[in-house]
Amino acid sequence: MIPLGVGELIDQAIAEDVGEGDHTSLAILPMAAHGAAHLLVKADGVLAGVEMAQAICNRVDKQLNLRPLLMDGAKVSPGDVAFTLNGSSRSILLAERVLLNFMQRMSGIATLTRAFVDAVEGTGCRVLDTRKTTPCLRQVEKWAVRIGGGTNHRMGLYDMMMIKDNHADFAGGIDHAIKRAISYQAEKGLNIPIEVEVRSLKELAKVLDTGGIQRIMLDNFPLDDLRAAVKRIGGRFPTEASGGITLKTARSYAATGVDFISVGALTHSAVCLDLSLKAMG
Repeated sequence: MIPLGVGELIDQAIAEDVGEGDHTSLAILPMAAHGAAHLLVKADGVLAGVEMAQAICNRVDKQLNLRPLLMDGAKVSPGDVAFTLNGSSRSILLAERVLLNFMQRMSGIATLTRAFVDAVEGTGCRVLDTRKTTPCLRQVEKWAVRIGGGTNHRMGLYDMMMIKDNHADFAGGIDHAIKRAISYQAEKGLNIPIEVEVRSLKELAKVLDTGGIQRIMLDNFPLDDLRAAVKRIGGRFPTEASGGITLKTARSYAATGVDFISVGALTHSAVCLDLSLKAMG
């Protein structure tokens, strides 16, 4: 299902690319020209954005016929064909770059996410994304994380209160920050989760004494301290490890017993998957 607001984003992307018109196609191709193309995979990875491509084609020309051969989330290899596309040759070329730009980006994110999910398989730990997303593409990028098997963290500043180090320092202490957050929600009639980032076992003790929160983020904890923190929390709150977690270290972090690992790299460092739309004879 297309996330809320993505239709308008597609319209903006098409307008950005087309401007006053696709002069090359208008000059070369008759209006009645029809053609066919297929989406060719050129690298190993996880496919994401087939549903997005369908939405783009519908936006460009409702008469375009996209026939999926592979679905979002499928593991792919060079030479695989994700879908075929039939219809107006002008419309196919108009949609081409927009759908490739979205699909390559989404597939890159889904591929990296799946690698992290596979790395922690069997531990019970889930892989979270972050807010480190491309401005105005958050819905799309977090959609790709879900396709890759990851779990979305908060969407923005509005759907979860996360008390981070700067909040605690500006508030004069982590306990003061928590109490103010709880009071604010009561005043505003809000009922959204509160997560607290802690930087040490000493800060963790203050959080446990204060209570009133829904998740604890253990930020940049050495593995031994992370194990000790999880043991001290004892299941009272869900736990999240964060801070420089890589594919090589993900399983070690997950094995400490944390419920989540959050990985900003899923969206800020994913490499686009090589895809190409090729005309069929």
